[in-house]
This record gives sequence, C-alpha cells and structure tokens, in this order.
Amino acid sequence: MSAVLGPQKLGPLTPLVGEWEGDVGIDLSYHNKDDDTTETGYFERAVFSPIPTQENGQQSMEGLNYKMTAWRHGEEAMDPFHDEVGYLLWDKANGQIMRSVVFGRGIAILAGSDASLGDRELRFDATPGEPSYGILQNKYLLERAELKGFESVFSFGDDGTFSYTSDLILRLAATGAEMHHTDRNTLHRVKRFHPSVEIA
Repeated sequence: MSAVLGPQKLGPLTPLVGEWEGDVGIDLSYHNKDDDTTETGYFERAVFSPIPTQENGQQSMEGLNYKMTAWRHGEEAMDPFHDEVGYLLWDKANGQIMRSVVFGRGIAILAGSDASLGDRELRFDATPGEPSYGILQNKYLLERAELKGFESVFSFGDDGTFSYTSDLILRLAATGAEMHHTDRNTLHRVKRFHPSVEIA
C-alpha cells in the first residue's frame, strides 16, 4: 500500500479518507419472501470525510464521518438495497477505534476495539447489552430477527484497496435458529482528499 505522508492525526483511520467504489460485494442473508438464505452480488460507493476534533472532557478523538450505499447488480439505477451512515473515531490516548453506525432499518451500533497507528487491519465488535460497545434495534427486529452480535473487519491491501467483512449474528423467529448475515467487498479509491495529509 502507498506510504502515508505528513501528520497522521487520524491514526489508523488515515488510509480511509476519500471516495471509494467496489463491484465485487457479496451479501449472504435470509429472504423472508422466499424462506431461503441466498447470496446477492452488489456494487457499492463509500465516502469517508474528516470531522473536527471531538472532545469529551479530557478525552480527545479524531475521526471521519462516512456513508456506504450498495445496489444489487443490475439495479444500480434503482433504489439501493443497503444504506448506512456513521462515524469512525480514533482515541489515541486509550488506543481505541470506534464505529458508530446507524442502518436505515432501525438499528444503531457502537462497535470498537484496540488499535494502533499503522494497523493494516481494524476490528469493530459489539454485543447487545454491553454498556460501551453495544447494539440497539427496533421492537420488530427484536421479535423477528434479534441481533445477537456484530463483528466487522476493515483491511488495507498492498495494492491500495480497502476491503471489509461484516457479520451480523441473528436469531430468526421464522426458523428458530441463529444465522450469520454476512457482507464483504473490496473497494478502490476513486477520489483523494484530506486537509492535512498527503497520500502518495
């Protein structure tokens, strides 16, 4: 991966800054209409933009706001099937990264883990009921597709790509069993921007 030059106040989040696109997304999920678990291919756009320093008393964090939108293959001119907005935060003093994300389906997650400057892989984990890194969901989902866990990994490739995996663990009322709703994609940067660093 290209070297990151200049100040890196965003820590391990620095390589994400910019706009990205990826066309090799795979979504594995349960489809109520078909009563079946199937894979769906998708195209995705993601934008990561720096935000002002965030302060909570003595805590100081740098970060990005972001938006990720996905369309099923062949439906790129139609409504997206997935849309999320959120923040990625870097708490340097405590060695923590955080992903604060809201999904349009009535789900809010604050996930995080330990991280260091220069990490090539970033983990974001959350569990319902946890006081710090937890999950909230609307009443319908709680009854029909309860979220039992969330795990996500961002990876930076030597070729300048950004890849991720995401795993939502659900307990489905329709089947009475738990399943893993997973997503993965590899994206290429299509636009670079940053007010304080240069990316070679």
